[in-house]
Amino acid sequence: MAEPDRIAPKGRPPVLFPLFAGIETLPGIGPKAAEALAGVNITRPRDLIFTLPHAGIARRAVARVADLRPPEIVTMTLSPSRHAAPTGKGRPYRVICEDGQGGDLVLVFFHPRRDWLERELPIGQPRIVSGKVELFDGIAQMVHPDHILPEHAAPPSDYEPVYPLTAGVTQRQMGKGAEAALTRAPELAEWIDPDLLKREGWPGWQAALIQAHAPKSPADLAVSSKPRERLAYDELFAHQMTLALARRQHRRGKGRQSRGDGGLRQRVLDSLPWPPTGAQRRAVAEIEADLAAPERMNRLLQGDVGAGKTLVAMLSLLIAVEAGGQGVLMAPTEILARQHLKALMPLAQAAGIRIEALTGRDKGDARANILTDLAEGRIDILVGTHAVFQDEVRFQDLRLAVIDEQHRFGVAQRVKLAAKGEAAPPDVLVMTATPIPRSLALSQYGDLDLSVLDGKPPGRKPITTVMLDDRRMDEIVDRIGKAVARGARAYWVCPLVEESELSDLTAAEARFSALRARFGEAVRMVHGQMPAEERDAAMADFVAGRAQILVATTVIEVGVDVPEASIMVIERAESFGLAQLHQLRGRVGRGQAASSCVLMYHAPLSETGAKRLQTLRETEDGFRIAETDLEMRGAGDLIGTAQSGLPRFRIADPERQGGLMQTAQRDARAFLERDPEMSSERGRAVRLLLWLLEQDQAIHLIKTG
Repeated sequence: MAEPDRIAPKGRPPVLFPLFAGIETLPGIGPKAAEALAGVNITRPRDLIFTLPHAGIARRAVARVADLRPPEIVTMTLSPSRHAAPTGKGRPYRVICEDGQGGDLVLVFFHPRRDWLERELPIGQPRIVSGKVELFDGIAQMVHPDHILPEHAAPPSDYEPVYPLTAGVTQRQMGKGAEAALTRAPELAEWIDPDLLKREGWPGWQAALIQAHAPKSPADLAVSSKPRERLAYDELFAHQMTLALARRQHRRGKGRQSRGDGGLRQRVLDSLPWPPTGAQRRAVAEIEADLAAPERMNRLLQGDVGAGKTLVAMLSLLIAVEAGGQGVLMAPTEILARQHLKALMPLAQAAGIRIEALTGRDKGDARANILTDLAEGRIDILVGTHAVFQDEVRFQDLRLAVIDEQHRFGVAQRVKLAAKGEAAPPDVLVMTATPIPRSLALSQYGDLDLSVLDGKPPGRKPITTVMLDDRRMDEIVDRIGKAVARGARAYWVCPLVEESELSDLTAAEARFSALRARFGEAVRMVHGQMPAEERDAAMADFVAGRAQILVATTVIEVGVDVPEASIMVIERAESFGLAQLHQLRGRVGRGQAASSCVLMYHAPLSETGAKRLQTLRETEDGFRIAETDLEMRGAGDLIGTAQSGLPRFRIADPERQGGLMQTAQRDARAFLERDPEMSSERGRAVRLLLWLLEQDQAIHLIKTG
């Protein structure tokens, strides 16, 4: 293998230096404009060349005033014949101009500097003027022209790019700045696969930039235009190269080959009331192959609500135990960890192995005993929260770590977990119950291999979903009363914890009081601001049937499992996101009873609110719901911008360019297979792309590769 220093340059290549200078080195951008641009992350010429026009202005060249068709934006040559200064306060300054063929046009200025106007528009001197012409009292006029240029200057283009602006920066500054920044974009060796480049008909990098900044029509502003598509692909490919390098780094690390004899798994399968689904079998087979391979596993198990991830996780953990090792299952909250333990306990008993939980709540001797037994190998599977990351938690032989709801765990925590394997870092299986459209799964989890559970196990009953106006509240409460009298259990979800002056959403506490007045001791409440002990006690009463109605906020969104609960009422359902509504609905339909979900809304519904609720009413397919959600909300919102881990692309749009993302992933992985040292001509070009797009993590991975 080549020496690390030969594999990667020590620093940014000099050919890129001009693009990484300060933004104030560009003409027309002074300290104030530079400060304003820094607020939108434009601090260097590089940032400006990747900030593309988002609109355009069509300007028609006109020779005579008689040919004008107001209102329209035109460019024409005119000679000022008279300046008419304002006669009263607040009145405009007018410059009357002639077209040389008997036509007059009035230029109108509010709050102008007279000396500037007399200098810019001297009487009798032809000027190129461009702006919007309108009729006022039958007279053609142009208020504040966009351009006033000397007669022999180059006129503005017929289709002028419009850049996204921030306060303190003008369109002209952006245009001039981008033009100057483009002169610093060097001719670079091609990093895109030649066959792909030819097949797509994309221009070279430099040409693509120049064309994207000089649109000739609205079609040139579309994401599908060839120059923009190529620049988007550059971003997606660089991002996927980073993920492919991270994946290679992970797989390169010495793995443990864990092969089981299937005995423990067979005992669990024999104890089940029905066989696993095809999707569950397929996922377990993929995981089994990964565990048996010498490379470390790094796989994402994506399953819809109730798709049966728990069984797949348990069968995977049992492979580690069959191989003579241990497994850990991590959940983001204590409630979920305890629930996982409850769900896995019967399976562990069927297999004849020992499973324990470790959370922040375990103290004293009980905790000390668990830690000792874990270190000495007497515990086969540990279920825990982030408490598992503590240094004192030691395993005898950790083979597999299953992480539930990955987006709640940071990358640093995953690295910490990897250090828990004494002989070698454990294999990692990440699980998420949030169906993620494939394009987003690739951009967020592209370093992981993907297994999808796309079916529901037998026994999961369909959920009847209805939309009801909240004016029918009394009717809904009466129906709940009748169902509870028959022994049913119901969730009642409210959006907020306490009344807010800013919002008319009903508070959980007010709803709890109203239902308590009607049903007495049968009602409990849980919300995120309660002490954990109180919350757990209320949940325990509901699970045990001591309470039949649980008023809750969205703390019950993920993972809460009460098979006897068959009714879900979601109040002000239009205020929730689609994915959240889908997760909430998934809390019912887990037992034998027919289940229903009431989406209670407050009229009138907005168009998007109605679409969300109708989508939910029409389907239980989480992936279809996620695609609709993505269309309606966008990627950052879909996963939660703060914790999404999504890369921030300047040009690419993973939502609308999912196909490009898939191509980029395939190309990045195939390229690294062919040229692992990145030493070919294309390999050197790809490194340059990584520097250009600041994929520092990738550069670090090449250096340590």
